[in-house]
Amino acid sequence: MTDFKQILEGSITTPQGFSAGSIHAGLKTQGTAHLDLGIIYSHFPATVAGTFTTNKVRSPSVVLSEDNVSSGNAQAIVANSGCANCCVGQQGLKDALEISQLTAKKLDIPLEDVLVCSTGIIGVELPMALLRTGIDAISLIDNGGHEFAQAIMTTDVSPKEYAVSFNVRGENITLGGCAKGAGMVHPNMATMLCFLTTDASVNSTFLKSVLKRVVGSSFNMISVDNDTSTNDSVLILANGASGLSPIVEGTEDAEIFERALVLVCTQLAKMVARDAEGATKLIEATVQGAESLLDARLAARSVVSSILVKTAVYGNDPNWGRVMMALGKSGANIEESKVSLFINDVCVMESGLPIPFFKEAVTANMRKPEVRFQIQLNLGTASATGWGCDMSPEYITVNSAYTT
Repeated sequence: MTDFKQILEGSITTPQGFSAGSIHAGLKTQGTAHLDLGIIYSHFPATVAGTFTTNKVRSPSVVLSEDNVSSGNAQAIVANSGCANCCVGQQGLKDALEISQLTAKKLDIPLEDVLVCSTGIIGVELPMALLRTGIDAISLIDNGGHEFAQAIMTTDVSPKEYAVSFNVRGENITLGGCAKGAGMVHPNMATMLCFLTTDASVNSTFLKSVLKRVVGSSFNMISVDNDTSTNDSVLILANGASGLSPIVEGTEDAEIFERALVLVCTQLAKMVARDAEGATKLIEATVQGAESLLDARLAARSVVSSILVKTAVYGNDPNWGRVMMALGKSGANIEESKVSLFINDVCVMESGLPIPFFKEAVTANMRKPEVRFQIQLNLGTASATGWGCDMSPEYITVNSAYTT
């Protein structure tokens, strides 16, 4: 069994052959300490894979990047926060193209090897004069990952980063990532923005398939507010700087790499849920005994997405009837008489019947930073876990004045 070692203070520039740079270009007006524009650069051509929002209203930045990712190769990602570049007509695509042109010229790489991502307010054109100056002024450094993670933040309280090292065929491989997102989070492909880098060489076909699988079990299993962003993108660059020959599907190396990717993406997904707008607790719902993986995922997502479950968790209220409601409306096959339910390891329902419990003790238990719902459907062997957050009055405060 391969061990995965977390790299403390690891970032997207921890893998060999990556650098990054960030700057306050002026998209955010809170002051020069607020970084809002960044570039990730691979010193070598890299294979790339991505997943993108399924929202029918899409940022032109997403459209451009999805088109460039289809080639299977990329070398740079440029991302801005403060403006989503969405719902601005054809100008949005022109601006995204110009950003990629400016970045390609700066780095002396092919235009199609640049990916563009944006996040922020919808319905506002990108301030291109600021971005032209900002891109030119960015300095790339080998340890610039931490600043880049800050530059993509919007309403996030803190940056989200995670990196691991592991062994493949006697060689040390590193995988790092960062993500942003605190609201408009209910992914149907990926999440908000997430960038992953590795110094492994990974076959393009395998990279695409493994990212899709891992996104399905990690980012697609989180929910903050039931709203799917117009700008969701997850991108991974594999530049082969470790010197290891390509990892291909169906090998032991591929299994190791996939487990590492699951670890990094799951940790980042949980960070997003934990750092959600106004959140005070992380909610975890594990569904076991489902007829199919789809049913398990539907059920888990329904629980962590429910506004009534979220508010009950905020109030430390063991109102388990709301969990049952969420299960019943999930679309998964549920037989009430077979369901067992636990709140932080305390059984409150078994085989469809309520179990007497000491309410005050469970209420006290729910004051912990994490509240776990364990659900046994007793219909099959499939299982899945979803993550969400409680909903506090602060969520309304943040979102009632987002643009004012």
